Parts: sequence; C-alpha cells; structure tokens
Amino acid sequence: MKNSILAIALGSLLLIGGIAIAQPPKRNVSGARHPNIAAAQRLCQQAWEKIGAAQEANEWDMQGHAKKAKHYWMKPTASLKLAAEMANKNKWPGH
Repeated sequence: MKNSILAIALGSLLLIGGIAIAQPPKRNVSGARHPNIAAAQRLCQQAWEKIGAAQEANEWDMQGHAKKAKHYWMKPTASLKLAAEMANKNKWPGH
C-alpha cells in the first residue's frame, strides 16, 4: 500500500514537471515590424505542436525522440528573437 501511494505521488510529480517544462516556443517578435521573422516563429510553434500531435498519435511511445525534437525547437525561436533585436539595433539606432 505504501509503495502504491509513493508510486502515484512520484508519477504525479513527474507529470506535473513534464507539463511545466513542455511549453511551446514563444512568439515574441512583432509581425508589424518583422513579418518574416514573426512568420518563422509561428512556423516553429506549429512544428512543435505537430510533434506533440505525433506523440499523442503514437501513445507517447517514441523512445524520447519526439521530446528531444520539441526541445530543439526552442533554440530557433530564441535565435529569431535575437535576429529581430539585432535588426532593430542596426536599422533604428538609439531605439
């Protein structure tokens, strides 16, 4: 009985932690100011969502590869934000 309660508690913590970590990539570039960069961020988010749909369709049995793929999609969106910031800096000095 004690082991069952411990297993349930541990499983719940892992699930909650996984949900907290599994956030989609941010879309934080202005489409008005940088429409192409914003569109690229939107496509990254859509790809991340499709990976999640594949995980569900395969009952999460992808040996961690889909999770890794979702993790890797975070870097391009962050890099796109930096690209927009550099464009702002170079195009509009003093802003």
